[in-house]
Amino acid sequence: MAVSEPQLLREPPPFSRDRAVHLWIGVKALSDAGDAIWSIALAWTAVQITSPAIAGLIVAAGTLPRAVILLFGGVLADRANARHVMMLFNVLRIGVLIAVAVWVLFSSPSVIVLLLAAIAFGACDAFYEPSAATIARQMVHTRDLPSYSALMQTASRLGTMGGAAIGGFLVAGTGMVGSASINALTFTVVVAFIAIWLRPRFALPRTEKESPLRGIRKGFVHLRTDPVTRTLVIALSGLNLAVGPAVGIGLALRAHDQGWGAAAVGIFEGLLGLGAALGAVSVARWRPRHEARAGFSALVVQGIAIAALGFGPSWSVAASCFVIGATAGYASVLLGSTFAATVDPMYLGRMSSITRLGDDVLMPLAMAVFGALASATALWVPFVAYGAAMTALMLIPLRNRAFRDLSVSHGG
Repeated sequence: MAVSEPQLLREPPPFSRDRAVHLWIGVKALSDAGDAIWSIALAWTAVQITSPAIAGLIVAAGTLPRAVILLFGGVLADRANARHVMMLFNVLRIGVLIAVAVWVLFSSPSVIVLLLAAIAFGACDAFYEPSAATIARQMVHTRDLPSYSALMQTASRLGTMGGAAIGGFLVAGTGMVGSASINALTFTVVVAFIAIWLRPRFALPRTEKESPLRGIRKGFVHLRTDPVTRTLVIALSGLNLAVGPAVGIGLALRAHDQGWGAAAVGIFEGLLGLGAALGAVSVARWRPRHEARAGFSALVVQGIAIAALGFGPSWSVAASCFVIGATAGYASVLLGSTFAATVDPMYLGRMSSITRLGDDVLMPLAMAVFGALASATALWVPFVAYGAAMTALMLIPLRNRAFRDLSVSHGG
């Protein structure tokens, strides 16, 4: 099964010498570092001024508005100029950050200010992310999407890790004012780059002007009538629902149960990040011919590794964490590029929003079910259940010949 290019506006240079794309990846990584700094500042400030329960509410406050608005963001992404949408909502983010910094500079931080800032960021994300998801398809040839995704995800992970590493020191030294100001600066760099240097090379078809609800309904009709897109969206929507609870809750439960201590959880998380970075980089170096087949096969292995987290000593759990990270980094690059190349460009924004919606809506439930299973049964049970569910979900597209033969980078 081959994939087609959207309409060519101007021929991009070879990917290895594409300075505009390389700079965009670097700018995005810088922005991710700023986001990590802001996230740490938000959480740290919240726990200083209120109870743990309210602090948790503040940190999670952006999820609900993002879930409510995401589908409208997808409609906008398929109708409007993606660059303009990205610039607008980054400018709004800058405004929110400056407002918070000014407020905290002249008054002490309050729960309502932090809550409003988190909600505003969630709303901006809902409009920004679907449009940003279409940029790769507008910048590089479909054959270069795996290389683009590999470099973008690696740089993004490194940016987030770097921002997280300095975020604690920054908020301790400069408080919310310094952290918000630094993130505002990174968004300013992003806006300047998009406005001055980021120019699409491929034109995506635009949908006709219609009511947002009609646009959302057409997106779901397309999902129902296009089996390849439907399978991709379902699979990608469920990717984090197994690994998220196993890592987010399960590792802490195992470390507590075995008496390994909090340091062990930090080591496990570090191995996850290292594996993810190496997995993503490996795609740029050794790219498989059939990306979807390789990506879903890697996630079958990930399902087995998730189940393995529930057993054995600390070194085997550490090894499983590295495998989970490596398969996640490897598969996310391959399946993300397959998604961008395969989905009808007219529906790319809406399909991206539906995929992300799965995480926002279902992740809290997946976390709660994992915890309930761990409380009601033996601790290994939820690990095995979630790992088996991941493996079973990934076997569905692997049994589909269209996915087994799909090739993004080789055009056949």
